[in-house]
Amino acid sequence: MKKIWMSVGIASVMMFVIICTIQAATLEEAKDLGIKAAAYVKKAGADVASKEMNKPGNPFDKGEMYVTLHNLNGVFVANSKVPGMAGQNHFNLKDPTGKLFVQEMIGIAKSPAGSGWLTYTWSNPATKKAQLKKSWVQRVEGTDLYTLSGLFQ
Repeated sequence: MKKIWMSVGIASVMMFVIICTIQAATLEEAKDLGIKAAAYVKKAGADVASKEMNKPGNPFDKGEMYVTLHNLNGVFVANSKVPGMAGQNHFNLKDPTGKLFVQEMIGIAKSPAGSGWLTYTWSNPATKKAQLKKSWVQRVEGTDLYTLSGLFQ
């Protein structure tokens, strides 16, 4: 019986390590997806890219990990999870904690680096519940646009 419990304990520890490893890799994948989306927007142009990125299941829509496109005035340009958000200005949008996260995203996009991480609370389209989300902001070089890609925590 001790061997069974020991095996269960070892398996539990291994699963924990695997889950932590997957989470870390997924954040890197979210960052890479945002960088690739920004390169796509620059190459294809804003009009073509926004039409494509508004379609559910586009190459930048990976379930809970997806890319949205915004401009530096706070307007959603593309969102495959809620295409109807395109054209809406969310400059003064606050998360449930009162954080003006869109303004913070714009600040990151306008920074000298043009990119960085931001943590805020957002509605998970899969669960329909507000969850902490860590997102990568990536300025599209030579434009007034940035991509946003992240992972719910």
